[in-house]
Amino acid sequence: MTAFTSGVADINLDESGTPQAETKAATFKSASSSIYDFAAGMSAKGQLWNWGVYDSEFVAEIEARLPGFTEYGTDGFSEQLYYLALRDLPKGLESCDGQAVLEVGCGMGEGLNFLSRLVPTARMTGLDLAPKAIASATATLSRGDTLRFVQGDAEELPFEDSSVDVLVNIESSHTYPNLGRFLQEAARVLRPGGALSHIDVFTRQRLQAMRRITAEIPELQWVSDHDISDRVRAAVRRRMAPGSHLRSTLNKQRMNRLARTLALHSQITVFGGTFADYQPPASVKMLSRLGIVPPMDSLPMESYRHQIAVRA
Repeated sequence: MTAFTSGVADINLDESGTPQAETKAATFKSASSSIYDFAAGMSAKGQLWNWGVYDSEFVAEIEARLPGFTEYGTDGFSEQLYYLALRDLPKGLESCDGQAVLEVGCGMGEGLNFLSRLVPTARMTGLDLAPKAIASATATLSRGDTLRFVQGDAEELPFEDSSVDVLVNIESSHTYPNLGRFLQEAARVLRPGGALSHIDVFTRQRLQAMRRITAEIPELQWVSDHDISDRVRAAVRRRMAPGSHLRSTLNKQRMNRLARTLALHSQITVFGGTFADYQPPASVKMLSRLGIVPPMDSLPMESYRHQIAVRA
């Protein structure tokens, strides 16, 4: 699910469980669900799902499995991030054959649909808090037990204990009011030996909080923690570059020059532009000073990481 960096959950982790924190969490979840429902309604099918990564080795490896994977309306960077989620599992992508794979925070389901093409024998389920996103995914992508979608809360997963072999969580956990509760739920639904592939962007405070929380959940043994910021920035900068797929797609839309500039600015801002040192054009800066365009205020994102845990 796309990372809206201005919406990073700021629930005080030391107050979790108190009535005040529970009320704040419920309000945040409702707002988050509305935001992602709006995104589901505004996003064109299959274009951008996340900030993405760029790695020439990933491109070659995916092409070997799915020739022409970038020829159907995307720039391929989002796919590479999903590929990474399974590629670097302790037993590799092939270990997902015939397994139960759950994505928590699946958005409109395009990423999980891509994974289902990479591992067609797996049984894949996507869960998201936003009902409109799930309705869209179910209507356009679901395929029986091979690929299905359910609406639900990451902090109260509607699945039985030890029922999942691989749990994928991409650009989503930064919106959870109680990260610890999600990780406990992940440990509960994973089978012994099952793996959690967690990918997200972090502020320094959020990373410190996660490391403190993970130390308190012995059921999850963290086997890797890779900073993939450089590959994420490489993808974002390619999206911003002249002649990119994103720019070419917008150029085909019937809109005036200012509207196209604002649309590009919005897409770049939402999909990691600030993290990749994006500077808006002078026209956008002027409109921002006039209050017509929202300022690019966001929390200082320090790193983008891929972390893997194995259920003890």
